[in-house]
Amino acid sequence: MRVLAVVVFACAMAGGLSFAAAQNTPPKSWPEVKCERYGKAWTEALVRRGRQGLSPEFVERHEAFLASGCTTRADVCPRSEEELSMANIMVVAAMNAGTASTFPPFACRK
Repeated sequence: MRVLAVVVFACAMAGGLSFAAAQNTPPKSWPEVKCERYGKAWTEALVRRGRQGLSPEFVERHEAFLASGCTTRADVCPRSEEELSMANIMVVAAMNAGTASTFPPFACRK
């Protein structure tokens, strides 16, 4: 019976500690939430359609945008038909995730 009481007490303490730790975690900002949602959409799009037709530069620049927390200046320029298709997919995914259509990093400056 004592062993059972100790186990119950230990479980209750562990639950209380994890609850307390969760209370100390600050909520994510809206830009962080948007970037997280967008990053998940990017991963899903790559899994579904693959990388065929996407240049290394296109993928690397997009990955750099995600790695920055989605804060770097838009500089991912879709040049091929496949890249333009992926950019369109990501704009729709961004809008479905609650972000503006201007959130994705697509821009051709040259």
